[in-house]
Amino acid sequence: MPKAKVNGIEMYYEVHGEGEPLLLLHGFTGSSFMWGNLIPNFKDYFKLITPDLRGHGRSTNPAKTFTHRQAAHDIYALLDQLEIDHFKAIGYSTGGMVLLHMATQQPERIAKMVLVAAQPYLSMKTRERQTQMTADNITQERWDVYRRIHHYGDEQIRMIRTQFHNMKDDYDDMSFTPPYLSTIRTQTMIVSGDRDVYFDVQTPVLLYDSIPDSYLWIIPNAGHDLPLWDRIIANKSNLLEFLTGKWDED
Repeated sequence: MPKAKVNGIEMYYEVHGEGEPLLLLHGFTGSSFMWGNLIPNFKDYFKLITPDLRGHGRSTNPAKTFTHRQAAHDIYALLDQLEIDHFKAIGYSTGGMVLLHMATQQPERIAKMVLVAAQPYLSMKTRERQTQMTADNITQERWDVYRRIHHYGDEQIRMIRTQFHNMKDDYDDMSFTPPYLSTIRTQTMIVSGDRDVYFDVQTPVLLYDSIPDSYLWIIPNAGHDLPLWDRIIANKSNLLEFLTGKWDED
């Protein structure tokens, strides 16, 4: 199980397939485990890099803090160690928010990116949910899920949940305005469900309106979690055609 030492942490990652690099970034409280149903379909087209973000899955986080900005620095440090300069990427939720930082920190390195259920700033709906979600009110069903994907025990899980709760008070980490988003030169696909519990449908529309070279895919009757991802996988040809450049030819 490969790990890279980056920015004071040990980052777990996997590599699948060969070809052009495709970075896959999971959501908050998740891990690279989420990509299991995508890897078999995409490894024939790309070299897939699937890391666990700091403090998630098998990655450590001694500082016990998390920002999307720092996570972007971590991922670039990993890619540098792997000698990957240019790449394409898919980010789900927090993974997509990390990609927004990456696309503004080193914009020349990302050829294409897919932002799934991501937002440029934390909406009031998100902050309300973060207020409600604490380390002390995890349901047994959620404990069972967390324990399958996080490998450092209940202390790690409580830390992640506390970090998510504390984001409600942070107005600096995710603060992308339309003028700032307009500086992104990466060709971008924006994917969102129209029933997302963390933000209204105006949020992906704002991303689409602000990022110059972008496409918008709104999935009807889909929320934020697995049902949304299942619908995306069922229509994975959209992702493949965008990422492989077929849309550029049409």
